[in-house]
Amino acid sequence: MPPGILTNAVSLSADKVELSPADTGFMLIATALVMVMTPALAFFYGGMVRVKSVLNMLMMSFISLGLVTVLWVLYGFSLAFGTDHGSVIGFSGDYVGLSGIGLTELWDGYTIPVYVFAAFQLMFAVLTPALISGALADRVKFSAWALFVVLWVTVVYFPVAHWVWGAGGWLFELGVIDFAGGTAVHINAGAAALGVIFVVGKRIGFKKDPMRPHSLPLVMLGAGLLWFGWFGFNAGSWLGNSDGVGAVAFLNTQVATAAAMLGWLAYEKIRHGSFTTLGAASGAVAGLVAITPACGSVSPLGAIAIGIIAGVLCAMAVGLKYRFGYDDSLDVVGVHLVGGVVGSLLIGFFATGGVQSDAKGLFYGGGLAQLGKQSVGVVCVLLYSLVLSFLLAKVIDLVMGFRVSEDEELAGVDQAAHAETAYDYGGTGGGSALTRTAASATGSAAASASGSASGDDPEPGAAGSTAQASQAGSSAQAQDRTPGKAKKVEA
Repeated sequence: MPPGILTNAVSLSADKVELSPADTGFMLIATALVMVMTPALAFFYGGMVRVKSVLNMLMMSFISLGLVTVLWVLYGFSLAFGTDHGSVIGFSGDYVGLSGIGLTELWDGYTIPVYVFAAFQLMFAVLTPALISGALADRVKFSAWALFVVLWVTVVYFPVAHWVWGAGGWLFELGVIDFAGGTAVHINAGAAALGVIFVVGKRIGFKKDPMRPHSLPLVMLGAGLLWFGWFGFNAGSWLGNSDGVGAVAFLNTQVATAAAMLGWLAYEKIRHGSFTTLGAASGAVAGLVAITPACGSVSPLGAIAIGIIAGVLCAMAVGLKYRFGYDDSLDVVGVHLVGGVVGSLLIGFFATGGVQSDAKGLFYGGGLAQLGKQSVGVVCVLLYSLVLSFLLAKVIDLVMGFRVSEDEELAGVDQAAHAETAYDYGGTGGGSALTRTAASATGSAAASASGSASGDDPEPGAAGSTAQASQAGSSAQAQDRTPGKAKKVEA
């Protein structure tokens, strides 16, 4: 990840660097792939919530595309990748508004234009706060969430990105390896999710009501698109395709993801007796998260090990919320925080010293030096994001309230925040207020006649969605609940 994790792997000298159409085209494709990951995440999260919160979950990701894009142009790129100030933040006047950049001006030491690099990094900045949203499903005000995104990327993401990837950033100078975002993206987002959870509290019915995914096919679609987009996320992070490092990152991404999916499913079968589709999707994402920081420093065999370890540990970690009582709705902490920590630390064991840099892990004769550096990066980013996110959420909660009312939560955030429903079976329209009025009456009558089992939405079809979800058995969200005690509820 830029400005080049130990840029000695780049063979071109500064006075010979010229714009490469091939590298530029490759990076534009990688940028588009990373952009796709945000709507893919919206589908992944959207399928895991109940019918009454689908649109809100989608919008919590999509709003990041709007807000963070504008902030990135105005000042975000400058703070993250501008001239270093004190090893903690960047700033360059030419990057404010992206107004002082030449059309063919190259990113320092690379063969791609600054504009391409800025666009690529923008997509990382968009995705990271969207990851947090999964922990807050069903219960937060959309306006409060939007304000949180603005504040969080400004005081948390932009500085951390500079620490990890910016020239002069203190973690970069320390030698912490984070190829594509284990610390800056996944640990950062996972710790932030935990901090906000402490402020907003639990959903009504947490540990009592089933709260099963309403559409497992939607979850699988989102996971598949995430897997696809992640090749741009990881392979593109070398900012070129001339020395083979990006190819190794690409292959390791595939290998670790496959291994993690198998590891999660094996754990799930042993622990719960079944292989679930949600387990397969969640395991794949866990592998993607864990290999993100390590894909440029390990071999394919190391990627298999990282994937299996991450798949099993993340599958175990999603149950911690029931033991400790924090309501991480869609397991952002269990998958992204834990997966990011696992992948970042395992670099200290599996780094070969023969890919992006000469840094070696313990298993390749490098001793504990790299593991120590990775541990510093993990702990510092985790604590910084956790504390700052908690404080930001607390201020927002005091000023405007972060959580919807109890009545709005029970009725569904979709109608309260967006005046729409995801599935309109009552008319030919698209879920508008007028159509919804007729649909509500029809749905209420149908629910009374059939004894709707969903507990989520009075509309026809909700029961069917719940029945479909219940066929999946245990899941990443339900696997550690007390077996056999799910019950029908009104909510």
